[in-house]
Amino acid sequence: MKKQDSLIGVFVLCPILFLIIPMHPTVLDFLIAINMSLAMIVLFNSLFAKEAISMSVFPTLLLLTTLFRLSLNVSSTRNILLNGYAGNVVQVFGQFVGGSNLVVGGIIFIVLIIVQFMVINKGSERVSEVTARFTLDAMPGKQMAIDADLNTGAITDEEAKARRQKIQDEAAFFGAMDGATKYVKGDAIAGLIITALNFVGGIALEMINNGGTVNDALEKYSLLTIGDGLVSQMPSLMISLATGLLVTKASKEADISDIMLGQLFATPKVMYIVGFSLIGLGLFTPLQWYIFVLYGTIFLIVGNRIAASMAVSDIETEISEEEASADEIRRPENVTSLLQVDSIELEFGYGIIPLADVNQGGDLLDRVVMIRRQIALELGCVVPMIRLRDNIQLNPNQYVIKIKGVPISDGEILFDHYMAMSPGYVEEEISGIPTFEPSFHLPALWITESQRERAESLGYTVVDPPSIIATHLTEVIRSHLGELLTRQDVQNLINNVQEANPTLISELVPKSLNVGEIQKILQNLLNEGVSIRDLVTIFETIADYAATTRDTDVLTEYARQSLKRAISNKFFAKNEMTSVITLDPKIEQKIMDSVKQTEQGSYLAIDPELTKRIFESLRTELGKLEDLGKNPIIITSPIVRMYFRKLTEEQFRDMIIISYNEIESDVELQSVGMVTADVE
Repeated sequence: MKKQDSLIGVFVLCPILFLIIPMHPTVLDFLIAINMSLAMIVLFNSLFAKEAISMSVFPTLLLLTTLFRLSLNVSSTRNILLNGYAGNVVQVFGQFVGGSNLVVGGIIFIVLIIVQFMVINKGSERVSEVTARFTLDAMPGKQMAIDADLNTGAITDEEAKARRQKIQDEAAFFGAMDGATKYVKGDAIAGLIITALNFVGGIALEMINNGGTVNDALEKYSLLTIGDGLVSQMPSLMISLATGLLVTKASKEADISDIMLGQLFATPKVMYIVGFSLIGLGLFTPLQWYIFVLYGTIFLIVGNRIAASMAVSDIETEISEEEASADEIRRPENVTSLLQVDSIELEFGYGIIPLADVNQGGDLLDRVVMIRRQIALELGCVVPMIRLRDNIQLNPNQYVIKIKGVPISDGEILFDHYMAMSPGYVEEEISGIPTFEPSFHLPALWITESQRERAESLGYTVVDPPSIIATHLTEVIRSHLGELLTRQDVQNLINNVQEANPTLISELVPKSLNVGEIQKILQNLLNEGVSIRDLVTIFETIADYAATTRDTDVLTEYARQSLKRAISNKFFAKNEMTSVITLDPKIEQKIMDSVKQTEQGSYLAIDPELTKRIFESLRTELGKLEDLGKNPIIITSPIVRMYFRKLTEEQFRDMIIISYNEIESDVELQSVGMVTADVE
């Protein structure tokens, strides 16, 4: 058996023996001193424990110390009643603490009982009960948080096991503390009853056995009874205080001394207010001025010292941060961080800052979030993070949209103004500052807040500056979305599809196509504004045809044909005739004759003069659609579509080229022209 086991066994056995065996007053003095020492050890360990669970043995310790203290109380009672003497400690407490006065000693004893029973015990019991309840209620949430961190790789299996064990220990500890506080309450009640019995029994024994008077009995036994009560209640009070400290402990970061000093004496303003208040009380009231002025002056000096130390600390922190930043920049390996390029950036002058600052009521950040959500729903692609930053080199009201660090488009707005655009049928014009809408380059006017209501009543489309910027940003992202789609993005999309369609993905990647080839197909679709949200249909189609060809352009055409319902729904209105232009069959044949096949793929080798004539005819025919206010849609045969797209994409970026196989059978079309040219 270990020495510690023997010591604990003796400590548990002794209180039981003390209840039976009479004890010499000198031995009782030694044991009372041990009891007070143990109470101090428990009190100061509870005070300086960093967290409650570090004193997990406290509930058991509380039971043992309570039993030990009550056994000593019984032994001292036996000595008082039998011998009229319970040792030096009890006699000194009765005479010194009570001032050899029955009334004073009795009042002090009653005050201790009230403080312990009504204040400390009552509060500790309530806090223990509430803490135990909330700890048990919070266990499922904490367990889920640990599982989430484990699944994301934030913690290891060993760390997760340690955290789960800690949660279980906390629940067991606070549950035990909820019951252990009842020992403290019972201890106080028992001490009060034992003291009353001492007092009554002592007086009765003195009068019956010794034939003394009431005054003699009161003089002899009252001070001994009070001394015995104080000797037992002082350690009990310390244990009760330790219980309260432990169950109210909240911080896990520092000792309570650091927390108290840091929180009470951390704000110079508080010290100044207290100091001036005390000085005012000393100077303008009948109170003793030197006491309050002295304390007030001390608080002012303390506030000044705190302010000075905070200023020095701020300077030191700033210097250390600057030095750390400088050292970080000077490190040669950190030059690579300067090479990183944001996918999408929105830079703006200082005049636009209020639109992006939430504290000033700006909602541009919220609109950016909605842009990403809108494009994800519309085109099925996740837009990279959009970085917003101010740039003092720009004009105050100017903004620039960058793709991969390169300026793509810019615009300028007038703060506190609105942009009014005429839809074409407005009869009455309004005055304003002429400008162009940045997204579609339509003529517009800047108008003031007072003109807004009238402009809307006349039929103008009126938009505010944040909507202008958001719309412009949306259109730029749409037109460059294919460029922004990376291989990693494609892999993420594949992983999402694989969860519900593992067979499809296992057949497609990497057996038929690799991620890069799938990326090219999806980029081709996005570049022409076709949604890739229905990835299952796209992957099913390219898996069917990948066995016969790995040409990404050809596979794109097959994918488009499988998405004809979505394409028709986007570009053609239901139950309405759609005006389009067509391509001369002779030109289609010439284009097909000019296709050259190589190992790297196919390319178009067409005569430059013929290309020029095709472009001229195309501009003429597209002008007819523009005059009608219709979308520039051209219809071609399936085999020609992708080559005609390659031929015209640089000159006619906004033109929509659709093959006959991409149109639903119920769509009504009307040809308003044909692109033709002299073909030799």
